[in-house]
Amino acid sequence: MSANDFDPPIHVVRALVASALAEDIGPLGDLTAALVPVDAAASVDVMARADGVLAGTACADEVFTQVDPAVHVQWLLDDGDVLSPGTKVGEVSGPLRSVLTGERSALNFLCHLSGVASLTRRFVDAAGPVARIWDTRKTLPGLRAVEKAAVRAGGGVNHRGTLSEFVLVKDNHLAGLGITEAVRRAHARWPGRTVEVECDRAEQVQEAITAGATMVLLDNMTPDAVRACVSLARSTAPAGFLVEVSGGVTLDTVRAYADAGADLISTSVITQSAPALDLAFDLRPDLGQPDLGQTDLGQKER
Repeated sequence: MSANDFDPPIHVVRALVASALAEDIGPLGDLTAALVPVDAAASVDVMARADGVLAGTACADEVFTQVDPAVHVQWLLDDGDVLSPGTKVGEVSGPLRSVLTGERSALNFLCHLSGVASLTRRFVDAAGPVARIWDTRKTLPGLRAVEKAAVRAGGGVNHRGTLSEFVLVKDNHLAGLGITEAVRRAHARWPGRTVEVECDRAEQVQEAITAGATMVLLDNMTPDAVRACVSLARSTAPAGFLVEVSGGVTLDTVRAYADAGADLISTSVITQSAPALDLAFDLRPDLGQPDLGQTDLGQKER
């Protein structure tokens, strides 16, 4: 993948940033930044304070584009790059008022999305080289596209982003519809679409294969049960049939599921529960400007 593969759709970024700025700035504008001399300019070093993986630079770019096109952003690293404490990620320079107004929204995107990428990378590393880490639709409302981009930056892959992408027959769907009939209807209505069936026992896996499902989701199974179902799929399903594992997957157990033969291991933790990565804006005065002092905006700004 190239760095551009980690960018979310630009129309989504623009809408999210506009909403974030409207929420943060309010109807009267940035009252505190208005106290700063109008001609004051400065540069900010974007610094990492913890180990992790960078994500969210497209959102941070858009923040300053919308606040003031006179603000210049230069990234020294790309989304997907590894960070360590003290790593300089980029520079933001321009009118101080505008830098101050945009810095919290920019950091909110960078810290949250880098946190998603960082936790994803930990799962990817723990799983090993064969199984792929898959995200879910358990995302923060409105942030799905940018969180899924951050998952890609962390080395994971994306499950369906919307309910329109493919058919996933889960246990609640099966309450009034059997596996065989659900798969038959899915292929009849949407030929060529992926049809996945959630299973919690081997008998359901066999029924899904016989019915013509494209893949199965093994839900809340032990690694030993997964191994048995993978063996069943490899011996009876057509080539290309995929096995996904989900439910109860942790950093401590993900390798066991990978070793059991799962093709894909999905977890909501990487989007729903990822801790923010500690990033900060360190302000330094530009040459020729009044000495504004060395201020750690990442820590002091609220």
